[in-house]
Amino acid sequence: MKLALAVLTAGAFAASISLPALAQDRVDNELTKASQIIQEMTGPQSTAGIPDNVLRGSKCIAVIPKLVKAGFGIGGEHGNGVATCKLANGHWSAPAPFSMSGGSFGLQIGGEEVSYIMLAMNDQGMQALMSGHFKVGAGVNAAAGPVGRDASASAGWKAAALLSYSRAKGAYAGATLNGTELNQDHAATKQLYGQEVEFNHILDGQVHMPEQSAAAEFVHTVNHAVRHAAQGQ
Repeated sequence: MKLALAVLTAGAFAASISLPALAQDRVDNELTKASQIIQEMTGPQSTAGIPDNVLRGSKCIAVIPKLVKAGFGIGGEHGNGVATCKLANGHWSAPAPFSMSGGSFGLQIGGEEVSYIMLAMNDQGMQALMSGHFKVGAGVNAAAGPVGRDASASAGWKAAALLSYSRAKGAYAGATLNGTELNQDHAATKQLYGQEVEFNHILDGQVHMPEQSAAAEFVHTVNHAVRHAAQGQ
């Protein structure tokens, strides 16, 4: 009896240690993958990626490393991501974790993993994202982003508050996330900052960069991509 109790106690203690570690691993993994996607969809090597004029004009950048679509006939979508916004001093904010979910109606068989980048292009898009809770396309003009490093600046996407891009099976394209709902990921926020923090406080620069290298690397990657796009003017 005493042996069984000791085993249970040891197991509970191990779980109390491993669960926070697993949660931290999940957050770090999402930040690392988000950095990789930014690198893949920007820069001179990505001729079919996000145009320089879109990138340098963005006010916020949100990355969903893996949005899973699954179902038969009527499907669903869910994924986790991180966002950062440009501050008044030209720097980018610490990353704010969020989740995306929504229904998808159409013929879907099996599951498909797609990566997305969503950019807020004006104050309306930025305020929607910073609210930490909104539905894409509901009262906010959202559109698929133009593809190609030299996309025309006169294209109709200039009026959109939000632009989005997808990557699936190595192919890049403008995409729409209309109908999906963004919400702050409170569990990931606590794991990243050690406490509950308001989503908009992170994105408006009130929260310091966490010490974790994955968070700093993500923001550094975004800053590098936007700076390179600005040099291409």
